[in-house]
Amino acid sequence: MERIKEAVEQARRERQGQPPAAAPSPGASRETAEQPISYSRTRVVPFDDTTLARNRILLGHDTDAASSAYKLLRTQVQQRLSANGWNALAISSPVAGEGKTLTAINLSIALAREIQHTVLLVDLDLRKPAVHTYFGQEPRYGIVDYLLDGIPLGDILINPGIERLVVLPAAREVANSSELLSSPKMAQLVDELKSRYPARIVIFDLPPLLMSDDMLAFSPYVDTSLLVIEDGRTTRDQLTRAVEMLEGTHLLGTVLNKAREAPAPYAR
Repeated sequence: MERIKEAVEQARRERQGQPPAAAPSPGASRETAEQPISYSRTRVVPFDDTTLARNRILLGHDTDAASSAYKLLRTQVQQRLSANGWNALAISSPVAGEGKTLTAINLSIALAREIQHTVLLVDLDLRKPAVHTYFGQEPRYGIVDYLLDGIPLGDILINPGIERLVVLPAAREVANSSELLSSPKMAQLVDELKSRYPARIVIFDLPPLLMSDDMLAFSPYVDTSLLVIEDGRTTRDQLTRAVEMLEGTHLLGTVLNKAREAPAPYAR
C-alpha cells in the first residue's frame, strides 16, 4: 500500500504544478465524438475474443481491478497530455520483458473508449515487433515497408474491430532500426500522424532504452514518454540509467507493472 500512497501523492503534486488544460482544437468533436467512425480505406480486422483474452488484452468493458487500473492510468495520461497540448506519447522500458507493449495496447484501448478523440497505436519496436501478434494478426505490410519501399499507409493501417483505434504495425524486423527511426522520412511521417487529426492521440511502442539507441534516436519526435517497469524485476540501477538517458526530454512518469501490492499498473 505504501507504494500506491506514494504514487497518489506524486500525482497530486504534479497536478498542482500543471498549467490549465488547453482549449480543444477546432473540429475535434466533429472528428470523434457523436457519430460512429466508418473506415473506408483502413482495413477492418475484427478481433477474436479468445486470442485477446489469452494475450491479456482488456477491452474496457470489464470491471475487474486490472481494467480499473488502466482506466485510472488513462485519465492521468489524458489530463497531462491535455494540460500541455501534447498528443504524441512514446512508451518504453529499461529492459525487455517488463510489459511495455501490452501496456501500450491496453492504454490505447482505454483511451479509444473515450469519445473525445481517436487513437493511433504505432509499433516502432523494429527489432522485435509484437503489437500485431497480440491481436492475432499477420499483416502483409508494416511501417518498415512504408519507409523502405513506399507502400502506402492505407495498405498498412488496421482497425482491430475497436472503434476509434487504428494500429500501424511494424510487421517485420530490421537491423538498422535506429537509422530508420531518425530518418527524414520518419520525421515527416510523425509530423503527419500528429497533425492530420486534431483530436488524435498517437502512441508509439518503442524498444527498451538500455538495449538499443532506438528510443533516443526517436525521442525528439514525440511530446513525452512513459516508462514501464516491473515490480521485483527492474533494478534501481536500470531505472536510474533509463531516466538519465531521457534527461532533457519530457518524462510523463512510470507505470509499475505486475505490482505485488496492487494487481495492476499505476502511473507514478
